[in-house]
Amino acid sequence: MRSRWVKKNGGQAQQALGRSRGGFSTKIHLLVDALAGTHWVPLRFILTGGERHDITQAQTLLASFQVENVIADKSYDADPFLEVIAAQDAKAVIPPRKNRLEQRTYDKHLYRERHLVECFINKIKWFRRIFTRYDKLARRYTAFLHFAAALIWLR
Repeated sequence: MRSRWVKKNGGQAQQALGRSRGGFSTKIHLLVDALAGTHWVPLRFILTGGERHDITQAQTLLASFQVENVIADKSYDADPFLEVIAAQDAKAVIPPRKNRLEQRTYDKHLYRERHLVECFINKIKWFRRIFTRYDKLARRYTAFLHFAAALIWLR
């Protein structure tokens, strides 16, 4: 017999929901590959609750991939993550935070290519099922993310 307090399909962890200032939300962590420099092909999606920081999933995203450059925003500027990138013989194209004691240099010209990732995320948000989050479970939501990414890539 099941208690009425036990969730049938899991709790917030199974749903990739987290409480932030705006209420319940989901973060989509995304790893993409450059294809001929004109658009990006998604390689991996990871969903977390909205309260989680971006860098918590960075090493998981890069696992089992050989990369030449890692282009990311300032939220990924942390010494342990930069060491992981250096261990893969890759170049970190991550601007340093302004509160760093020793400012690092980065390739500003290559960093401009990050806007293509933002454009890809904008294209994903055109799918109503994604931006309204109709799916309760994270695995179904991730499956539709993969489907939408394939449709965008085929255009």
